[in-house]
Amino acid sequence: QVQLVESGGGLVQPGGSLRLSCVASGFTFSSYRMNWYRQAPGKQRELVAMITSVGGITNYADSVKGRFTVSRDNAKNTVYLQMNSLKPEDTAVYYCNALVNTRNLWGQGTQVTVSS
Repeated sequence: QVQLVESGGGLVQPGGSLRLSCVASGFTFSSYRMNWYRQAPGKQRELVAMITSVGGITNYADSVKGRFTVSRDNAKNTVYLQMNSLKPEDTAVYYCNALVNTRNLWGQGTQVTVSS
């Protein structure tokens, strides 16, 4: 079954850290660029970070640059999002995404809440 499954969300205080994981199955994970998106209440879904299949080149939204790090472990079919120095405005549902052939795959999302 082709799917993406996120985990690792939760409640964290401002300035704290979380690491999100996304496990892929049903396709050749190492061949595809992987993306992390987020969607806050009342806002559009936005691209937060991406990592290419070859070379592991990364790119980030300006709002998270220097605080978030995306990485992948192709042996484990897993992509990670390390989030440091979290701010209340990072509160959102975070989604893993990949365009596999013509199919735009999404995970179920994991909630991240940054609050004191």
